[in-house]
Amino acid sequence: MLSKKYNPSEVENKWQQYWQDNEIYRYDFNSNKETFSIDTPPPTISGSLHIGHIFSYTQAEIIARFQRMQGKNVFYPFGFDDNGLPTERLVEKEEGIRASSMPRSEFIEKCLNTTKKYEEEFKSLWTAMGFSVDWSLQYETINKRVQKISQKAFIDMAKVGKAYIKQSPVLWCTTCQTSIAQAELETVDKDSTFNYIPFLVEDEELIVATTRPELLYGCVCLFINPEDERYKKYIGKTALVPLYDFEIPIYPDEKVSLEKGTGIVMCATFGDTTDLEWYEEHKLPYKKIVETNGKVSDSVPYLGGLKVLSARGKIIELLKDNNLLRKSDNISHRVSVHERCGKPIEIIPSKQWYIDILSEKEKYLKAADSINWYPASMKAKYISWVENLKWDWCISRQRYYGVPFPLWYCNKCGKPIFAKDEELPINPMEYKPHSICSCGCNEFTAETAVFDTWATSSLTPMINSDWKGDSDLSQKLMPMGMRTQAHEIIRTWAFYTIVRSLFHTGELPWKDIMICGFVLAKKGEKISKSKNNGTLSPKDLIDRHSADELRYWSAGARLGTDTMFSEEELKQSKRFITKLWNAASFCIMQLQDFDGERPEELLPIDSWIIEKAKSIEETMEEYLNQYEIGLAKKEIDEFFWSDFCDNYLEIIKDRLYKPEIHGSNERKSAQYALYKSLLEILKLYSIYVPHITEEIYQEYFRAFEKDISIHNLEWGIDIDTEKEKILEFGELIEGIVSEVRKYKSERNLSLKESLSNLKVKIPKEFNGYFNGTLKDLKACTWAGNIELHCDEKFSVEIIK
Repeated sequence: MLSKKYNPSEVENKWQQYWQDNEIYRYDFNSNKETFSIDTPPPTISGSLHIGHIFSYTQAEIIARFQRMQGKNVFYPFGFDDNGLPTERLVEKEEGIRASSMPRSEFIEKCLNTTKKYEEEFKSLWTAMGFSVDWSLQYETINKRVQKISQKAFIDMAKVGKAYIKQSPVLWCTTCQTSIAQAELETVDKDSTFNYIPFLVEDEELIVATTRPELLYGCVCLFINPEDERYKKYIGKTALVPLYDFEIPIYPDEKVSLEKGTGIVMCATFGDTTDLEWYEEHKLPYKKIVETNGKVSDSVPYLGGLKVLSARGKIIELLKDNNLLRKSDNISHRVSVHERCGKPIEIIPSKQWYIDILSEKEKYLKAADSINWYPASMKAKYISWVENLKWDWCISRQRYYGVPFPLWYCNKCGKPIFAKDEELPINPMEYKPHSICSCGCNEFTAETAVFDTWATSSLTPMINSDWKGDSDLSQKLMPMGMRTQAHEIIRTWAFYTIVRSLFHTGELPWKDIMICGFVLAKKGEKISKSKNNGTLSPKDLIDRHSADELRYWSAGARLGTDTMFSEEELKQSKRFITKLWNAASFCIMQLQDFDGERPEELLPIDSWIIEKAKSIEETMEEYLNQYEIGLAKKEIDEFFWSDFCDNYLEIIKDRLYKPEIHGSNERKSAQYALYKSLLEILKLYSIYVPHITEEIYQEYFRAFEKDISIHNLEWGIDIDTEKEKILEFGELIEGIVSEVRKYKSERNLSLKESLSNLKVKIPKEFNGYFNGTLKDLKACTWAGNIELHCDEKFSVEIIK
């Protein structure tokens, strides 16, 4: 018997420990079952987890449980992305330090301590949520095994030129002091001013509007649209740069807008990405203005040594003082910022390592057609990103805590010297090459940059399968069954993983990709660690409510859609948990003398509820194979609340209570149907609410079932009936009950108010089913008599 009230705070911890002790979710490396492998996003160690993580990770975990209950051997690892800039910034913030102000080794040690703390916190939270992860498969992107895989993969690319080094302009974050990739850019609206400045051409003024007057000294030319009748006569001439008095050429280019500003654009190295495009297309000279630290170069007159914003303010004052500022307009315009810190980026020449992606864009576009995208609309986001790529992927970062580049440079000829495979993983700053350079030099300088964190996390399918390691499972696990992730990192994690997998294995990384939505703090703003708007702590929510309540809420949305969250949302979850417990309590109370055997004959309404449960399971499977956990949950919810609780339990209640009137075999038929349908309901719900379903299973069903956990069972229910006929019959019975309830409700009558007669018209083929349900129907409707008339058109006439 179940206790009167369900206590999740006691139950959930108990079963989490039970699952762990009995290795319920451990992947069986020796099993002959079909493997379903899951590539889960390793959460970045950049702060505490929030409700948005609960939302998306739970949706994916539900799929893991579903596949396991389809009889598959589920490979469900979990990792932590614990190296790179996000972790460094977290450590700097928490410790109140700057990485650049202390020895590298000391800072790395602080990073290691911090990541360990957060990983324990994350793991504790996922465990508290009842995640069916195989923790023996855990990995960290900074650990030695993963470093070896990452370094080996890089060397393989570098040896064939897929990874290469070059000196060229690169996207640079002066705040984070590192190069970044195109995928790390975000565009935001920022307030600024259009400053109208006169350039002289043969003593005529050409007014140029610019938002970056601090780059005047770096101006290398002016551009005019060749179709612009106002200015085309100036093309080919030279202009005098105001304040600095040096001449620059005037060139034509169709990219110049005829409407924006004055129609004349100054090109400086580098104000934005368009300046960079012009620089490369027109082979323009480079003039250094902004240094890597965000200050103006000391060589720039008037502004040397100032930060960019200070330099901007100062030059505007200088232009005013020299009568060289015709006007300033306040504007709001789109600015490229670094997604990690939100600060505007600069473009600065630097020597960096890249992975070639531009030469094989068509290959990556074609790959999208061979992957199943869920929802399908997300494929368009991927295609749009690949089609609009402008640069190769810059993978080197001028930071401290990350996977080191396994190489040195020859001090004489500059050639890169790569570590040998047997030396990996290696920190080149702690070792020297064992051989001399081909030029004969034996002196080397270690590369001090580290990999972009995506350069390692893009290898998660290979990390999961221990690619080229002692227990390489690549042939068994790849392509993996499913990748789960948020839609914002399609351009990074999804794309980069496809690039790496195609190169290193020749295979796609996974068959299916499941794209989850965001939780919004307010309309249009996602909850994120960086925005610090996740005020509801998941741990506090679990303590105040329960993991199952949070899981039930997380499963409610359609895949890929964003949703708002407030604590009020959990009231519906609590109501469901209470209903499930009470319904199960009632059923188990009626099953105390049930022997588990099937009676010789099932009454029609009992066959119906079992067949209906089977039908719901089949529909849910269809949805869940499309990763639509919300639509699948809607199916079981409607069945449980309406068909099972509101109708079936009420219809059979009198038969359960009064075997002396209905017959003992008839009561056993109801008990058998209760057992089968309730167990199936628990199995279907167990992927959503694993704790309460385990508790109910263990309290009663474990005595009859062979498996030590409900989560070891497979979905499915056996019954031999005329499926379509029995389902249609059940709908007719529900229709009769509904009409009677409606009649009594409209007249403010008690549901137990007696009725003298019901005249029911149903199709002739249901006559036998109906007669077998007559006693139940009389008891449920409180009708003294029920007249049955055969008619193709269903109707109910009620006589008080």
